[in-house]
Amino acid sequence: MDKIFIKKSENPNEIKVWHPFNEHLFLRMKNVVGANWNKEEKIWILPKKQTTLPQIFDTFRGIAWIDLSEWKNDKKDITRRQNLRKVELEPLSEDRKLELSNFKKHLLSKRYSGNTIKTYSEALALFMRYFHNKAIDKIDNEDLIIFNNDYILRQNLSSSFQNQLVNAIKLFYWTRKGKKLDTELVHRPRRAKSLPNVLSKEEVKAILAAHNNLKHKVMLSLIYSCGLRCGELIALEPQHIDSKRNIVIIKNSKGKKDRIVPLSPKILEMLRDYYKIHKPKNYLFEGQTVGQPYDKRSLQLVLKQALKKTGISKPVTLHWLRHSYATHLLENGTDLRYIQELLGHASSKTTEIYTHVSTKSIQQIKSPFDDL
Repeated sequence: MDKIFIKKSENPNEIKVWHPFNEHLFLRMKNVVGANWNKEEKIWILPKKQTTLPQIFDTFRGIAWIDLSEWKNDKKDITRRQNLRKVELEPLSEDRKLELSNFKKHLLSKRYSGNTIKTYSEALALFMRYFHNKAIDKIDNEDLIIFNNDYILRQNLSSSFQNQLVNAIKLFYWTRKGKKLDTELVHRPRRAKSLPNVLSKEEVKAILAAHNNLKHKVMLSLIYSCGLRCGELIALEPQHIDSKRNIVIIKNSKGKKDRIVPLSPKILEMLRDYYKIHKPKNYLFEGQTVGQPYDKRSLQLVLKQALKKTGISKPVTLHWLRHSYATHLLENGTDLRYIQELLGHASSKTTEIYTHVSTKSIQQIKSPFDDL
């Protein structure tokens, strides 16, 4: 999408507007009240009025992105810019609440996860509120572009939330209205290619040894030793530990898939000691209420307490233990294909990222600095 730049002006009563040469943009700009083309500077000069910027936004809505980064940096202008970004949304009408309720029921029938249903429903509600004065069936591709540019980007919403919004809208119109919105027209942000955070074996050992509480120690140890996600650990039941085959059965994990992972003999001994003391009823790790799973936030607190005891200042999360498990397996010579199966990755590309953080090969490379 083209950009239009709002420029600084030496004259406090003027606004300068520049855009790459484009006949379509030029003709639209010509229709903005008070716009005069300066041939020498090849820039538009407009009067600095309260109505000028809103008129520019209205003229190029869904056609070009208005860049205000070079706008004169005074308090009045900052206030105007904040007001331009602020979008007051109407509450959902009763008919739209019904549409949203039916969409939730559809997601439930398709067995979407609770988190996905919550995220998609909130995203769709936002979209419906934005177009409160337009019939849902009349919304088209152009409206999706407008929503992306005039709300998502202007509200500076995160790229991940932007993708979730677009996915939710696309799914709603296809499944509930039989209408296919072309989401390719929306300029999606590229996903950041961040490397996974990995701990050294010494750091992992210190974290796992930090707690005297057996339950806390076993939970953290099981996450690392089996490469589990937090939710997978919480959902484990006693029968998922197969002591005869030395495996852990992960049921209905991410992507609605089951998998098995090897169980360390050392962990098995810890689990036996834990079981004798706590005697879990429904879940392997239960909270204060018998029969109910351990709380995720409480588990995060368990890790936080371990970090405090060890003096490790890194912002470690439970998922770091899973990343460390995969990386340490790779450094021990485990084939990448097996690691993919153990982690439950659908694509090998997801697993390949661990090759970028494994130090086994990198440490063998000699720096030319050593030869100076």
